[in-house]
Amino acid sequence: MTSPSTPAASPADARLDALRDWLAPLAARHGFDPATLAPASADASFRRYFRVTGDGGRSFVAMDAPPPQEDVRPFLHAAEQFRRTGVKVPAVHAQDADLGFLLLEDFGHTPYLNVLDQSTANVLYAAASKALVAFQAGGDKTAFPAYDEALLRREMELFREWFCGRHLKLELSDADHRMLDKTFELITASNLAQPQVLVHRDYHSRNLMVVEDGFPGPGIIDFQDAVIGPITYDLVSLLRDAYIEWEEPQQMDWAIRYWELARKAGLPVNEAFGEFYRDFDWMGMQRALKVMGIFARLAIRDGKTAYLNDIPRVAGYARKVAERYGAFKPLLELLDRIEGRQAVVGYTF
Repeated sequence: MTSPSTPAASPADARLDALRDWLAPLAARHGFDPATLAPASADASFRRYFRVTGDGGRSFVAMDAPPPQEDVRPFLHAAEQFRRTGVKVPAVHAQDADLGFLLLEDFGHTPYLNVLDQSTANVLYAAASKALVAFQAGGDKTAFPAYDEALLRREMELFREWFCGRHLKLELSDADHRMLDKTFELITASNLAQPQVLVHRDYHSRNLMVVEDGFPGPGIIDFQDAVIGPITYDLVSLLRDAYIEWEEPQQMDWAIRYWELARKAGLPVNEAFGEFYRDFDWMGMQRALKVMGIFARLAIRDGKTAYLNDIPRVAGYARKVAERYGAFKPLLELLDRIEGRQAVVGYTF
């Protein structure tokens, strides 16, 4: 027990103490100093990452994934599956799934987002597209759950509940609800009609690392939510990134380059690029609605308000697609109303 004058350790501190205890007997074997343990990054989940270093500057990343909120087993399973396709994912040096601790290969300090600009983008996106084609072509379709109708629909419902309802406090009419139901139905049907492949689900500039060992492609992280789903999903994540935006002609150019690579690899992309790009657009609408809902939920439920700054970019993607297809005209009218509401609270498209 603690004395009245001694504050009890917070759960986060208790986890950190437990991580230190777990790392201590691993230090000599792997050549790091436990005293160098320092925060590396956090993400949109309960997971945290720390870095430990040793002689010669070699470093490792320690993942803290606290049960019961997190489970490292899907990460371990996905890491092995992605590795088998030839792409670069972190090696697992030590693990304790019950405690929720992993010791991982360190891909360094440089996500794509930190270095993407007009001078680097073609090279970085070419490498990312090559890796994407590799794991789509080599992924085991029996090894992951399906990105099915229920999941696609559940993700879009986040837009209705968290973005419209809880973030904007928008009063949706019965007609609005019917329109969203119909729109979600159309999007889901389009998504499920696409060829199904291994999908990372967050294949974007924060989860692709510039590795420093000469490997000719990105170090891929945060793949534990992988599924078997629409072939355009990860390309949408990459080119219509929530954290960095490119003009649409540039997006289309990179999409064409991916499409050509995919066809050469024998992937079942539509032979007509125009049809492929329509699939890309409709998948992009699903992801945009989902992400707007997720970012609102992160702000409201988890206090991670920085994600609100990225909503206008994602909403802009949704608007452009809605303007292009007659089926989305009713949704565009709702987006018009949302734009006015966002202006009131300080966010604009």
